[in-house]
Amino acid sequence: MDTWQLQTAKARFSEVVKQAASHGPQVITVRGKAEAVLLSKEAFDKMVKPKPLLTDFIRNSPLADVELDLTRDKSSSRADIEL
Repeated sequence: MDTWQLQTAKARFSEVVKQAASHGPQVITVRGKAEAVLLSKEAFDKMVKPKPLLTDFIRNSPLADVELDLTRDKSSSRADIEL
């Protein structure tokens, strides 16, 4: 990730955009502090793409038709030990 001072980023904006497209996010600083990040459209779209719901994932799973025994074992987990 490259870092650009604001005044440099303004003067070389087309280069900053090209760098974002080819090399990833570009950080823009103001007075030495990171204030903004320029992303490619592809990276932005990937970031804001809606995530599938867990319920949809489970319904579409190849294991959706597998029967599971989810009953709890009620046996004592502690063994009687003589000391």
